[in-house]
Amino acid sequence: MTIFGVHTGLQNTTVEELVNLWRRIEDLGFGWISVWDHFYAADGTGEPECLEAVSMHAALACNTTRVRCGCLVYSVGYRHPAVLANAIATIDHLSGGRADIGVGGGWSQVEYDAYGIPFPPVGVRLRQLEEGAACVRGLLRNDRTTFEGEYFQLRDAQCEPRPVQAELPIWIGGGGEKKTLRVAARYADGWNVPFIAPDAYRHKVGVLHQHCDDVGRDPSEIRLSINVGMASSEDDLRAQFGNIANFVRPGVLMGSDQEILDKVGAYEEAGAQQINIAMRAPWDVDGLERLAAALPLG
Repeated sequence: MTIFGVHTGLQNTTVEELVNLWRRIEDLGFGWISVWDHFYAADGTGEPECLEAVSMHAALACNTTRVRCGCLVYSVGYRHPAVLANAIATIDHLSGGRADIGVGGGWSQVEYDAYGIPFPPVGVRLRQLEEGAACVRGLLRNDRTTFEGEYFQLRDAQCEPRPVQAELPIWIGGGGEKKTLRVAARYADGWNVPFIAPDAYRHKVGVLHQHCDDVGRDPSEIRLSINVGMASSEDDLRAQFGNIANFVRPGVLMGSDQEILDKVGAYEEAGAQQINIAMRAPWDVDGLERLAAALPLG
């Protein structure tokens, strides 16, 4: 059965608005809520108004009672995996065992540049992702972890108190076929990619499964998810996504209720086991409620 969730962006909004939105999402019957990890708006505008991710992940845990609480995804470029693993273990306690962690290689250079954080070439960032994912998995799953990498080193490291969940789910975000999907095959319990069309999604699922075969992993162990936008009009699309509106358009739900449901069905046929509605302020709660009424939310 497909899980339906909502991915809530943290730009151009307030804590009060988000808390009210999360509670409404949970009341509507969605099974997942996530936040992103950015310091600047993730819309190509360079605007700096954006709430911080770990703090809001904790707030999400404290202001819901049933949904899974995730982040898609934390950047290993400015989140050391040991610090991050400890934060998520604590968030798992705050949520009563409902936390998920996602990690990715990072992409929004404007925020790195603004804060003087190195933004290396993509090949380096993906090697950092692979090492970071290995460290996070070791810290959250094992009593002690030693790791000697090029970018991260752990020496008999512990993450205490342990998470509530013995196997807190680890997600890898991104669609790079040569490296990112191979990292997912090795380390992920879930894989997420945003804003691609159903046919492109189907192709990437096939690539991920091939990587699983190559590393000796059962692909059924990895939950497959997609983030899709939702917009009532072109103006709404641009209000939410700014300068990246055209980039995300292939993965946005628009049109009549039936057109939206047909596209949701196409993602399910392409392999998606979880579909997250990626919302950004200005929040279209009425549209989300209409969608919820049409979806099999259980």
